[in-house]
Amino acid sequence: MNGKAATAASRPRLIIDERAYPRLLALAERARAKVPELADRLIEEIERADLRAGGEMPVDVVTLGSEVTYREGDKTQTVRIVAPEDADIERRQISVLTPVGAALLGLTVGQKISWEMPDKRAAVLEVVAVQQPHEAPAH
Repeated sequence: MNGKAATAASRPRLIIDERAYPRLLALAERARAKVPELADRLIEEIERADLRAGGEMPVDVVTLGSEVTYREGDKTQTVRIVAPEDADIERRQISVLTPVGAALLGLTVGQKISWEMPDKRAAVLEVVAVQQPHEAPAH
């Protein structure tokens, strides 16, 4: 992979709903005591994101509440990104304060991001599909 491709995968353009911005920032700030590296990276990502009004949000952006199908290597998973208090791994609801939740936030379908996982390896996650909470499943 050339340097430009690595940069594109590690720092893709992000989009955040301006209404969710204060809540996301507050969640990350509160997480600093428990997971300082992850909280700092999430804050950095939120602050560099393109803020959009709710009506200007593309439907394929990963936000709080989104169901996202993502690929890591040859493995594909579908999860819902939620606030920490709503996380339930058995129901595939992961906190935005987990490495995968933080990595996927703000991405759109087709984008990839390189993110350091707890085991210190860099994982490249690619967004395959996004469904917002108010959308009916596609058939």
